[in-house]
Amino acid sequence: MTTLGRRALAWCEEWNREHPWDHNAHHHAWIERHLPRRTGTALDVGCGTGELVRRLAARADHVTGLDLDPTCIETARRLLTGHRNVDLRCDDLLTADLPGGYDVVTALAVLHHVPFEPALERLTALLAPGGTLLVLGVYREQTVTDHLLSAVAVPANLVVGGVRTWRRGSARRPVAMTAPTAPATTTLREVRDAARRVTPGAVVRRHLFWRFSLLHTAPRAPG
Repeated sequence: MTTLGRRALAWCEEWNREHPWDHNAHHHAWIERHLPRRTGTALDVGCGTGELVRRLAARADHVTGLDLDPTCIETARRLLTGHRNVDLRCDDLLTADLPGGYDVVTALAVLHHVPFEPALERLTALLAPGGTLLVLGVYREQTVTDHLLSAVAVPANLVVGGVRTWRRGSARRPVAMTAPTAPATTTLREVRDAARRVTPGAVVRRHLFWRFSLLHTAPRAPG
């Protein structure tokens, strides 16, 4: 990287520190567009501090939020006090004792913390017949297209960060951004290959701001 490139990168990182915004929450609208207006049970995996759980609770009879980080669960319980249709659990997706049969399962920026294909198999197994699986994840850049889209996302990221900080009136980090992070290890091609094996017919799309989505509807029971 050239000296000019290093300076530009350092400037972008400083701007992001001063104008933080939650990239995952930015995609909540995509999840809500694909939710039924009313549903029975929902499971949010990697619920963090509970922002998506709160949104799901407005449409579902009961929502379970699952996260492995006890600090996040403690914060979510505090923020969701009064939501009687919410159950928050500190547990691991791959080993948690869950009843299954969920009408909606969501996983927002969590599958890169666990082996991707086993996690996708687990999420699918937890669905009720005809249930909806909504995954929003991060992927490891590999192709020319990946890197080109990343380059486009950088100035867009700066603009969105500036606008959101101005609207909030402060540069305080959103509560959800206190959750632990990890780098992505799975490429978009590997995501699509796993989806073909585990969730045939699922729609996998690339999104701006270094995200992909996976939308899958479980087969309905015969008859």
